[in-house]
Amino acid sequence: MGTLFKDALHERLGTWPLGYIPYGGPDYGEIEAVARAVGDGGDDSFHAAWTAAGARFAAEGEAALAKGHRASARELLLRAACCHGKSFHPLYGLPLDPRLVASYRLQIALFERALALCDDPVLPLRIPFEATAMPGYLVPAAGRATEVRPLLICTNGYDGQITDLYFASAVAASRRGYHCLIFDGPGQGRMLIEQGMPLRPEWEQVIGAVVDFSLALPQVDPSRIALNGWSLGGYLAPRAASGEHRLAACIADPGQADLADGFRAFAAKLGAGPEAAAASSLGDLDPALVDRMEAIIDNDRVLRWSVKQRGFWMNGVATMREYLREIERFSMQGRTGLIRCPTLFTLAEGDPLAAGTQAFFEQLRCPRQLVCFTREEGAEGHCEMLSRSLVNRRSLDWLDEVLGAA
Repeated sequence: MGTLFKDALHERLGTWPLGYIPYGGPDYGEIEAVARAVGDGGDDSFHAAWTAAGARFAAEGEAALAKGHRASARELLLRAACCHGKSFHPLYGLPLDPRLVASYRLQIALFERALALCDDPVLPLRIPFEATAMPGYLVPAAGRATEVRPLLICTNGYDGQITDLYFASAVAASRRGYHCLIFDGPGQGRMLIEQGMPLRPEWEQVIGAVVDFSLALPQVDPSRIALNGWSLGGYLAPRAASGEHRLAACIADPGQADLADGFRAFAAKLGAGPEAAAASSLGDLDPALVDRMEAIIDNDRVLRWSVKQRGFWMNGVATMREYLREIERFSMQGRTGLIRCPTLFTLAEGDPLAAGTQAFFEQLRCPRQLVCFTREEGAEGHCEMLSRSLVNRRSLDWLDEVLGAA
């Protein structure tokens, strides 16, 4: 498939909804129309084009609802929520762009309006966590909302929104007969945008709070609670499973043991030498080398967005050295052997975040399975976004077998 968006960052961010087509996201032609509207424009044009599409879907949804077409209204409002959720990604970073906040809130309002129109209405949840509460939604098993069923908890990564979890994982799980709980943790969605709470590596604390909450839900089978993490969630989910032993299964898409590995390789290429880069803290690298690293990042639009706009903001840091120190905390060193539950790792051809997945998989001492995805299947790239139905089918088949949930 050729590119849809002319700008590399827009192509990366704007094509994610292609993976949502089987689950109620915008159709291919609708995404293509947004790309045409962006054209040669910059981030302002990207935001405006997605916002216009979202507004159109919302207006059509309200018109359908006024005529009594609840199913059409729900579909259109979900499309609208997806569009507004995509619109603000290039605007990431501090100080917060008012358009980001407004689009985030509109995304959630439309999402909740759509979920309220489901045959089994989905209501927002507040999951107690430390001195606050994490927002979430329990998407019930299709046609089995009141039955006691297995629960799949889905956890996001760096820049995903709660609507992404819905389209990418929750709809498929619901259709398969799982209740599915999606939520924002620290550094994600509302917790970051509205409360300013950054990411943390100790995800076992986060999932522990989610499991505590889930066990109080009458329709959840307490012996069959599984966790699925995608993107950065491919680190967060195994980290959680290493400390939260009430989980019956864990899925990591892709499995990641150490977020700093890529930067260690980067430092080695810039002259630190592989031994020095591996042995010393990245935060203690020679200032001249850190400056060179930062200059390369500044001159690459995608890297600058990934590290300095997204990474600094979500990790609660202001400098490159602080960022390097912070990401080193996201490591499974000394914890891999603590994972007890059956665990599935994905490994997609061409996904740079899966570079260490095979080695991480081989360190596991729990029941384990590695599922690879290839270009021939159309499933290469990060989180298999062009073949989400394929990764959902294989991972849920595995989960059916592990939990006896078929």
